[in-house]
Amino acid sequence: MSGKTRIVVLHMKEILYTVIFLVLAVIMGILLFLMFGSRREDSALSASPDRFTPGKYTTTIQLNDNTFDVEVAVDADHINSIRLQNLSESTLAMYPLMEPALNGLATQIYASQSTEGITYSDESKYTSLLLLDAIDDALGRAEIK
Repeated sequence: MSGKTRIVVLHMKEILYTVIFLVLAVIMGILLFLMFGSRREDSALSASPDRFTPGKYTTTIQLNDNTFDVEVAVDADHINSIRLQNLSESTLAMYPLMEPALNGLATQIYASQSTEGITYSDESKYTSLLLLDAIDDALGRAEIK
């Protein structure tokens, strides 16, 4: 041990200022981390490419002498609507399952935004498959390659 003792005198003001500056430095560091951390996530999300070219795409279906269109409207990354176009009364009378089958398919496609894993009843199996092929064809033309 040394023969000379050292006495350090700290003023309360100096301690208080030091603590305040340390707390502010920690808060500033956390804020900077959060700001730049969220920016990376935003840029990753905004850099994701669009799925579709926005517009309305139609596919023509011909059943015997009757033709009608399946219209699919999309924006950059959503399927907005699927409907039947140019469906005459006689075609509707000859194929009564067409509209109910399309409504069931459209509801599932809107929810999943995809034609994968779509289910349909056995009663309208062939009608649903016909409509699903037409929808896939229209979405294929809408997709950005």
